[in-house]
Amino acid sequence: MLFRPYLRKKRFTMDIVLIGSGNVASHLARVLYAAKHQILQVYSRTIDNAHILAKEVNADSIDELQQIDVQADLYILSIKDDAMAEVVEQMPDVNGLVVHTAGSVSVDVLSRFKNYGVLYPFQTFIKSAELQFDTIPILVEANTTANASLLMRLGNELSKRVLQASSEQRGALHISAVFACNFVNHMYRLGEDVLKESGLPFELLHPLIKETANKVLRMSPSVAQTGPASRNDQQIIQKHLNQLEGQEETQQIYRILTDSIVKHNE
Repeated sequence: MLFRPYLRKKRFTMDIVLIGSGNVASHLARVLYAAKHQILQVYSRTIDNAHILAKEVNADSIDELQQIDVQADLYILSIKDDAMAEVVEQMPDVNGLVVHTAGSVSVDVLSRFKNYGVLYPFQTFIKSAELQFDTIPILVEANTTANASLLMRLGNELSKRVLQASSEQRGALHISAVFACNFVNHMYRLGEDVLKESGLPFELLHPLIKETANKVLRMSPSVAQTGPASRNDQQIIQKHLNQLEGQEETQQIYRILTDSIVKHNE
């Protein structure tokens, strides 16, 4: 049997090894520890980083993959996407369930293990930020029905919304998140730059940002769209482009986004 008999109880505990000490790993470590799971080890290439997180969750800190406890129930790889294959190759053979937390990495990267899957908390994470973790959707995938059931059970301890999703579905969700979060945040940065040029504070945009975010929670973004591009107001659009003269990159982004909005409103 892969997991210990106590895992069949109504509430179970797991011995967990965390591989990574960054933003996602830090939040997962805290919420798993709070749920009474045992974090055995925290791995990081930088031992100081491993030690900081390990101290929070009463775990051992390690900086060598060969130091991993091979008797754990669950191994969570929460590392950079482009480092995943290398880390997997260097890990010792383990019988426990090995999962990663990435949105755009296929579950198959872990196929050298007997039991593997994905535990993907869908949120943007910063180590120091306070998050209500039980509101964060968790997407799971696994190589067997039994492993998927275990991850669903674990996910339901941590979040109110847990669902199974294939690697292709998670990839699409991750692309969507890049548009809805990462690109949007970069737009904030460009807006901040424009305001700085005019000697105005970014805080002036706060009410607008809040209302825009609240609006798309109530209606489709296609319905919520406003602005000169949605009206195809070429006079205002050209005025803005003229004001951005000398800021070629920002001007080009404005033009591309404007053209896209006009096209989607046709």
